[in-house]
Amino acid sequence: MSRIVLRGAGCALLCGCMPVVDAAGFIDDSTLKLQLRNVYFNENFRDEQGMSSRAAANAKSERVEWAQGFLLDYQSGYTPGVLGFGIDASGLVGVRLDSGPGRSGTGLLPVHDDGHAAEEFASAGVTAKARLGKTVVKHGTLLPKTPVLVYNDARLLPQTYQGSQLVSNDLDNLTLTFGHLDRFKQRDSSNSTGLFVDGYSGRESGDFSYGGADYAVSKQLRLSYFHGELSDFYRQDFAGIQHDLPLAGGTLASDLRYFRSRDEGAAQAGRIDNHMLSGQLTYSHSGHAFGTGYQVLRGDAGLPYISGATVYSFSNVGIGKFIEEDEKTWMASYAYNFAAAGVPGLTFMTRYLSGDNHRSGEDGLREWERDAELAYVVQSGPFKGLGAKLRNYVYRSDFARGRDSNRLYLTYDIVLW
Repeated sequence: MSRIVLRGAGCALLCGCMPVVDAAGFIDDSTLKLQLRNVYFNENFRDEQGMSSRAAANAKSERVEWAQGFLLDYQSGYTPGVLGFGIDASGLVGVRLDSGPGRSGTGLLPVHDDGHAAEEFASAGVTAKARLGKTVVKHGTLLPKTPVLVYNDARLLPQTYQGSQLVSNDLDNLTLTFGHLDRFKQRDSSNSTGLFVDGYSGRESGDFSYGGADYAVSKQLRLSYFHGELSDFYRQDFAGIQHDLPLAGGTLASDLRYFRSRDEGAAQAGRIDNHMLSGQLTYSHSGHAFGTGYQVLRGDAGLPYISGATVYSFSNVGIGKFIEEDEKTWMASYAYNFAAAGVPGLTFMTRYLSGDNHRSGEDGLREWERDAELAYVVQSGPFKGLGAKLRNYVYRSDFARGRDSNRLYLTYDIVLW
């Protein structure tokens, strides 16, 4: 799907939906939700690996902030007829509860040049949409979630993008997705900018185009392929296979993912030419889930991705991403759903990852991370839907500062209609 077609469809939506906003279905099927999100973030640095003595002397020893977020989400229904129109809207507000110039930079709030976090920040988005059969075209504010681009929602407010997207489910068991994006806002910013690769410090930006398919061969087997391209930075292909096997009263889930990345056009981020293959096995039984996985990246540069986005990788965890040049990573995890023990809503997870890019005859760089998460969601009563999640992350590396991080998330969803 070319950018011209996607943009044209989006413009048609903007023009077409306005005169019929009072039509039945548009209002009757609409929803309005408010999520309250309270986040406390405490992170202590344990060393100054990879830093000059001057930088280490000026470096922060901790980052500690507390903030309140308000996420308002409106989704209309569609107007009657073969071709239905609708509109979605969102409002995002973040409010500082506690911070300081020596403790800012957690990603919860914007940081001014003097090191102080903003007292508040906000943004709004509008998305026009049209539906024909089981195909939906959207133009405006988007939250893309594909293997080649996953929006980041790991802090106070989500990362948002501007552009057009088409998703079609008209063919049985097949989902087609195409999109074109030209602007985005980081999770701790109200400012919209052009897109660029993570880690890039220049002034250039590009548009991101993507497309792909998810196909359910059966209830147990799913295949996917996607292509993404950030103009003048990189292009990337993804292929994935997921399979569920009933085994000894439980389920053995296997997930295999492959990325092929190369630089594109002006190659603003430098030479990129690599492969990344990762696989994970998870056995689930009676509330328990045991997982193990391995990942290897070979070639020039690390795995490229849009700045601030979440990487579609088993190794994109609490702090580290484990996608450096020639890095090999193994991982192990355990999770338990206490619903199996009669306590629905309570879950626990822990995992460990160890990565290195050691080559024969050379000293490689190493990193490891240990994570634990405990979460509970109230299941009934006046506070039904109130959620609490406590996260503890420990990260050590030869090329980045070690960190001990504790984070507390409190969320409450209010359905207004």
